[in-house]
Amino acid sequence: MTAPDNALSLTIAGTPDFGSEVLKSLYRITGRSSVELRRAIRDGEPLYTAALFGTDHIQVVPRLEKTADYLSRLGVPFTVHEWVNGEPEEISVEVMRQIIGSAGGDYR
Repeated sequence: MTAPDNALSLTIAGTPDFGSEVLKSLYRITGRSSVELRRAIRDGEPLYTAALFGTDHIQVVPRLEKTADYLSRLGVPFTVHEWVNGEPEEISVEVMRQIIGSAGGDYR
């Protein structure tokens, strides 16, 4: 994976073997194919990355929040990273929401 300059990403902890229903739901939320999702989970890479403050910010941020909400409802552990100048730092979901909110709106 190419490191994003300024983004938020969500990575699943461990390597759960999700059934087709969970993968279909994740596909609908993230727009990533089942093959991409399985590969990201297997390789410990971000399941979803939302580039911040770019032209597609308003489309990608809600997907990130919906992915976090969906995994939380399933009880699937995950980590959130803030990427600044290509360097990741683990943050909490609350901090993620504060960052998103600092963009000037609630994008859910």
